[in-house]
This record gives sequence, structure tokens and C-alpha cells, in this order.
Amino acid sequence: MSVLLTATDLSVSYGKVVAVHNIAIELPGSGIVTLIGANGAGKSTTLLSLMGVLPAKGKVMFDGIDITRSPVEERVEMGISLVSEKRDLFSSMSVEDNLRLGCYRRNRSHGGEALEEVFGRFPRLKERRHQLAATLSGGERQMLAMGRALMARPRLLMLDEPSLGLAPLIVRDIFRIVTDLKDSGIAILLIEQNARAALEVASAGYVMELGEITTHGPAGELINDRRLIESYLGIRQ
Repeated sequence: MSVLLTATDLSVSYGKVVAVHNIAIELPGSGIVTLIGANGAGKSTTLLSLMGVLPAKGKVMFDGIDITRSPVEERVEMGISLVSEKRDLFSSMSVEDNLRLGCYRRNRSHGGEALEEVFGRFPRLKERRHQLAATLSGGERQMLAMGRALMARPRLLMLDEPSLGLAPLIVRDIFRIVTDLKDSGIAILLIEQNARAALEVASAGYVMELGEITTHGPAGELINDRRLIESYLGIRQ
């Protein structure tokens, strides 16, 4: 399978504090890769650096092009989108206006077509297209954040804790949507508090501890790793 993104010797610091230290990640052109680890391990920082939000040392290649010094806008235009755990919605704007902002930098001329595609994936957003984002439930806000990222028609979608704070029934819906996106050919880099659920939908995984990658491999092997079970996965009920 072709490689879409590689990061080598990636390091990120907050002042003198090193949050991510010389990690290497490789993402294929399709499928789901998950990054798991405890809070504070450096997972979100890694995604922000790959998006270009945080400056980083090392090298990042996307589809054979060096994007190490590329700003966020260029990465979006190339096909990289990020849904942060904060969701970063404009609460005083309508659902539709939030979505249309997603194609501001990419595919602006096809905004209507992209909007209908998003409404096809998220019928609930279509029903609420004229509502203010502030009036949505937690699950609907997550759908809106994902929908806005999809408006740019990304080749790589990075999701940071998409199930955070959501009820179990809504979490199942979110994971179904993530799987559908993978089946449509979008490559996904997933951070998820429910490590077992993440590994069950992923093809490969990386384990991060204290800013370093300590283990990586096929998801089917990681989910049965005794140390990971004790540390992150727990006993299946």
C-alpha cells in the first residue's frame, strides 16, 4: 500500500519543555491508523504539528512532497484536515455557515456539491442547517466539526478524541461514520480515549508514552498485547 504521510525525527517543544521527542510515523494512503496513550503523552501535540499549527523539528512528507515548513493553509489545500478535540465551532453562526467555512481554502467553487455530500453523510445536520451551532447537542456538534473538515474533501483526516464527552449510543454513531469515511478512501489518523474501540476499527496503531513512540504495529496484534491491555485497554466485559 502506498504511503501518504511520513514524519521522521519529529520533535515539538513548548518553550524548554519537550512534548514530542524524535518520533516517526507512517500513514498509508487509506485505512485508519490510531495513536493511543495516556493523557499528556503528546498525542494532540503530534496532530497539531502535522497540521502545521505548532512548529516542529524533523521532517514531514505528504504524498512525496516536503511540507515541513508549509503553513496550515497549504496543508489544507493539499488535502489534510484536522478535527480538534475542542471542535472549534462558531457558535453564533448557523450549521450551514459553519460548514461552508470548511471549503474556504479548498474547493470553494464546489462548495454546494461538497455541502450536499456532507448532508448525505450527516442527515441530522441537514435538518438543522439553519440552527445556530450553539443550539446543537454534543453529538451534533461533533458531527458538525467532522462535516466542516470534510467540506475540504481531504485525503487525510485527523481526528482528536471524536467521542469525547458523548453518550455511548452517539459514540457508536461516530465510529460508524469513521468507518464509512475509511471505506470511502479517506486516510484517517485517529486519537481516541477508548483505545480498544480505536484498535478495533484501525489497521495499525502507535503507542505514545511521555512524548515518544514506544510500540507500533498491526492493530490486531496491539489489541492482544498483554502490557497494553493492562495499561490502556482493560479487560473486555
